[in-house]
Amino acid sequence: MARRKLAKTLIVGALLCVPALALVARLAQAAEPAVAIPAPTLDTTAPAGGGLENVVLAGGCFWGMQAVYEHTKGVTQAVSGYSGGAKETAHYEMVGTERTGHAESVSITYDPHQISLGKILQIFFSVAHNPTELNYQGPDSGPSYRSAIFYANDEQKQIAAAYIEQLDKARVFTAPIVTKLEALKGFYPAEDYHQDFAVTHPSYPYIVFNDLPKVDNLKRMFPDYYRDTPVTVLASNKPTQ
Repeated sequence: MARRKLAKTLIVGALLCVPALALVARLAQAAEPAVAIPAPTLDTTAPAGGGLENVVLAGGCFWGMQAVYEHTKGVTQAVSGYSGGAKETAHYEMVGTERTGHAESVSITYDPHQISLGKILQIFFSVAHNPTELNYQGPDSGPSYRSAIFYANDEQKQIAAAYIEQLDKARVFTAPIVTKLEALKGFYPAEDYHQDFAVTHPSYPYIVFNDLPKVDNLKRMFPDYYRDTPVTVLASNKPTQ
C-alpha cells in the first residue's frame, strides 16, 4: 500500500518536471508489456440456453484490470473488489496491511455466447497483467497484488490449469507463469470510489502510466473484442426509468 502511494507521488512530480516528448517516452515504458500468446486449446462452449457467467481474476491493482474488461466485448460488468480472505477484512485499508489473505480482484460477468472463458483468460495473460510476477505488478508489491484465478467450479479450474500448462510449454514468456489457482470462497466489491476509476480519472498519473496502456494493448491485440465505450459499474447500477 505504502509503495503504491509513494509511486503515485513520484509520478505526479514527473508530470510536473518532464518535458512533453520525454514524458511520452516514459509512458510507453511504464506499463507491463503485452505479450502475444496463442488461444487456449481447451475452452468452454456456449451453453444451449441463455444466461450470464462469471469469473474472478486478480493481477495487480484492480483499477487496470477493471479498465481492461470494461472495454472487452461480451463482458456485461467488471467490478473491482477483494477475494481470498474473510468478509470482515475486505476493506482497502485492511487489505493494504498484507495480512488479510485478500487479493485486489475483478469479478467479470460475461455473456458466453459473445466471449468464452478461454478468451477472457487469454486477455488476462496477454494484456491485463504479467503472469510471471507473483506478488507484484508495476509499482505495487505484496500478496494483495498477486496473480490469481479464483475458480468457481471444476470446469474453470481445469481450463485455467490446462492453459497455464500450454503457455509454459510454448515458452511464450521469458519466465514460468506463477499465477495461483485458488478456490473462490467469496468476492467482496471494493469501495465505491474505486469503481470505474480509470474511466472517471483518465488523467490521474497512476492511470496514465500503468493502466491506459493496457487498454490500448487490448485494442491493438484483440480488436475483435475491443469496444471503445466501456461498460461501467455506475451505468449498470443506475435505476431503470
